[in-house]
Amino acid sequence: MRSSSAGVRCLGTALCALLAACAHAPPSQPPVVADVSTELEAARSLAYSAAHARNERARAEYWLRCAATAYAPMASPRADVASAAATLANRCTEGLLETVLRRSSPGWRPGPTRIAGVAVDVDFRRISHYFSKPAQLALAADVPADLFDGERHTTPGFGVPLTLLAPRCDDRPLCTHLPPEGVFRWATAWIENAPGAPMPRLVIGDPVALGDVQVGARRYPLAADTSAFYAHGASTSTLRRLGVWGLLRGNEIGRRAGLYLLEDYDPNKRPVVMIHGLGSNPLAWARLSNAIWGDALLRSQFQVWHMVYQTNAPTLVLRHRLRGYLDATWQAVDPEGDDAARRGIVLVGHSLGGVLSRLLSVDSGEALWSAAFNAPIGDFAGDEDDLRLADQVFHFGRYPGVTRAIFIASPHKGSPTADGFLGRLARSIVGQRAPEIDALRRLARANAGYVKEDLRMLYQRGLLNSITTLQTAQPVRKAAQALLPSIPYHTIAGSLPGRDPPTDGFVPLDSALLPGAASTLVVEWGHDVYESREAVAEVLRILREDVAGAR
Repeated sequence: MRSSSAGVRCLGTALCALLAACAHAPPSQPPVVADVSTELEAARSLAYSAAHARNERARAEYWLRCAATAYAPMASPRADVASAAATLANRCTEGLLETVLRRSSPGWRPGPTRIAGVAVDVDFRRISHYFSKPAQLALAADVPADLFDGERHTTPGFGVPLTLLAPRCDDRPLCTHLPPEGVFRWATAWIENAPGAPMPRLVIGDPVALGDVQVGARRYPLAADTSAFYAHGASTSTLRRLGVWGLLRGNEIGRRAGLYLLEDYDPNKRPVVMIHGLGSNPLAWARLSNAIWGDALLRSQFQVWHMVYQTNAPTLVLRHRLRGYLDATWQAVDPEGDDAARRGIVLVGHSLGGVLSRLLSVDSGEALWSAAFNAPIGDFAGDEDDLRLADQVFHFGRYPGVTRAIFIASPHKGSPTADGFLGRLARSIVGQRAPEIDALRRLARANAGYVKEDLRMLYQRGLLNSITTLQTAQPVRKAAQALLPSIPYHTIAGSLPGRDPPTDGFVPLDSALLPGAASTLVVEWGHDVYESREAVAEVLRILREDVAGAR
């Protein structure tokens, strides 16, 4: 992906400086021609002049005048004239944007400006209200789709698809639940030049929210690209490096841990909460997220949320933290607690994230506490905060509002990788610093007789992390594997050809499968099966089935 200074070309105040560099002075407004066929010919002449202009300023001027002049013929009662005008308007708007985006700028805001000496009103139409700071603009076609293995979801129509990227807001609690990379959204641009308007209008609008644009008695469906915006934002992210480093005692991923909204919060759309796996990051969900945004039905019913968390802590500790991230997000977006979005959360987890999704979908009862301790918590001596924290870690119910879960390549019965040489090596280097572990260590030392003998030394020394709690013989893990959700749940697993017993290379097939699943799909793939077309298609099928069942 190109750098922001060369490939992610943006509009802004530098636009005016670029266009003022030449002495050629255009008229204050595009000419108004009464006859639409004459006006269409005038627009064609301007397009020819733009294509042959010798400098950027003149070229930008001609493209702008062309797009503005072609607007009125789009309302022609003659279908051939209207269609030709719309095609020409698109061509000229794209030419304008290609020209002015060659130089970077500090940002772009709605409001009046001047392009090639012509007064223009910039209109952010139905664009996210999270854009409180100047935005960068890029042509969607210029953003590579490598992140999605080249799969780009586009809709042909009127206007030029764009991406918008701006620093995240800082004026409301919800802002902390937007990605640190910023706010990035899809958009489409076109020029309007209505009769009697004081100046042409450059519209930058949300094509999904708007659907179409009306010119006279005609309506034109808007072009859209629902893929480029995320690829644009992801190109600025350091998450790929931070995921692994967060497993190996790095703190940066921990500082940004939380639940992040990838689109504007909608109180009526159900969240699909995606939880990555061990040493991974939310970019793992690029293909699945892209597929949901590219599906008109699913994007109208679901909103995509990505979980970020440091994966080095014990499984039950991570479950406790993820619950806290969910709570914090709901407090920010729905402090009253009455939005419809709360009812119908879908969890999608890969690997360790799938185990955590299951633990967020079950009632623990006393099973986990009894696997670790010989006495009820009421018999324990210790600091009140330590006791409360231990109680919350080992005792929990299904997270409120979760109604479906999808587990992908998840080691519900542990993984032999955690038992072998690689597991021992990982256990020696994976970070163990966690306040929850410190609390457990203090309680285990003060109440040694109440801790199960085979766990006593581990708890007293705090020798716990995500790897140790995935060992197949780990008592608490074994107790947890028997906890099955009371909601519909689904399994997607990988199985490499020629392996006996079947495995995806890290998780045995037997460990990934659960009894009672509403559906099970085994794909001939490795542990990164979430990237396979079959797995993505299966998640979409499950979501569509969920929508159909809710109607």
